[in-house]
Amino acid sequence: MAVPLAVRTGDEVPVRTPRLPAREAAERELSESVYHQNDPSLFRRALDRFWEWLDTLFDAAAGVTPGGPAGLAVILAVVLLLAVALRLRLGPLRPGPESPGALFPDDRPRSAAEHRAEAERHAAAQRWEQAVQEHTRALVRSLEERALLTPRPGRTADEAATEAGRPLPGHADRLRAAARDFDDVTYGGRRTTAETYARLRDLDQEIRHSKPVLAPVATGDAS
Repeated sequence: MAVPLAVRTGDEVPVRTPRLPAREAAERELSESVYHQNDPSLFRRALDRFWEWLDTLFDAAAGVTPGGPAGLAVILAVVLLLAVALRLRLGPLRPGPESPGALFPDDRPRSAAEHRAEAERHAAAQRWEQAVQEHTRALVRSLEERALLTPRPGRTADEAATEAGRPLPGHADRLRAAARDFDDVTYGGRRTTAETYARLRDLDQEIRHSKPVLAPVATGDAS
C-alpha cells in the first residue's frame, strides 16, 4: 500500500501526496527538454556504443591470441602487409566492363585501307590495344565496301560479327572471337598482345580473299 508523503509549503498545512503519483509527477517534470539540453546527441551515443563494442571485441581477441594484445597487433600487421603485397602483385583494380558501344567513332568515316594503315602504325609502336581496335574496324569496313554488310551507324563489333557470319560461315567463329577481343580491349580495359593482333590481321587477309556464300534469291512461278 502506497505511503503518503507529507509536503510542507511555507506555513501552510502539510500536503499529503501518495508516493506513486509523486514519482510520476517527478518523471514528467524531468522529461522536459530544459533538463536535457546538454545530453549527448543520438549519433554521439551510437558512436560511443560502437567504440565500446570494438574495444570489447579487441579485448576478447587479445585474450585468445598468443602473446595477448602485442601478439594480436603483430598478426594484424602481417595481414596488412600481405594485403599490400597482393595489391602490388595484381596491379590496380580494373573497372568492370562497360556496355559495348558503336564500333566506329563519330568522326569522319574512313576507308578500310585507312584503318589498316592506322593499325600498322600502332603495331609498329607496339601499341597492341589500339592496333587491335583499328584492324577490327578495317575488317568490318572492308565487308561494308564489298557490300557483305550494309553500312549502319551504331553497329557494335558483336553485331558485325554475327551479321558477317552469314555470308562467311567458315569464318563465323573467328569473327565472334575477334569481336570479343575488340570488346575486351575497348570496354573491359584489358591488355592484349602481338599474337592477338597477328590473328586478327590473318583473319582480315583471309576474308579479303574468300568467296562469300550468298543466300539464294527466291523466285516465284511464272504465271
